[in-house]
Amino acid sequence: MSRILCFALLLMISSGALAATPAQSPEKAACEVWQRELSFARSVQQHDTAAFAGHIRRDAIFDANTARPTRGADAIARDWAAIIDGKTVHLSWYPQQVVASADGTLAYSSGTYLLEDPAPAAKPRYTIGQFSTVWQRGSDRVWRVVFDGGDSGRPASDADAAAFRARRQERCPGVTGAGLPTIRH
Repeated sequence: MSRILCFALLLMISSGALAATPAQSPEKAACEVWQRELSFARSVQQHDTAAFAGHIRRDAIFDANTARPTRGADAIARDWAAIIDGKTVHLSWYPQQVVASADGTLAYSSGTYLLEDPAPAAKPRYTIGQFSTVWQRGSDRVWRVVFDGGDSGRPASDADAAAFRARRQERCPGVTGAGLPTIRH
């Protein structure tokens, strides 16, 4: 066999071996998204517009569960500017459940959010609700939001707000559910 043929064969075999690298486990991907969701929330709490933008895809859709979704990163940034600024409203959230696809490229996260109106006479001062987010791992291996939505929430008390803060988990629980009920269709 000629050297060129041997080299070509070796190159094909090694290329195939690299292409056959196993996908990331869904559990590891879910924990990455758990941390990414917390990082996303921190970008808002820290009023960091650039970090917020780094968490969303250019073609993302927010309010995806409504009749009037917001399409595209620029429109989302405009809609969220006052929230990120934090002067008229404070928004906090955290994941309670994250699941990832078998190939580790898509993930779904859901959890609770707390909206606080800092005005002294605000009624209600707090609103608590549920959110859900679909994440996609980019070719750069960074997770970014594709779809985001949530409910309109309900008025909440000081005790509800304290309970919300106490339930936040920084560490990924390593399971697909953290105390949420399973909904079967």
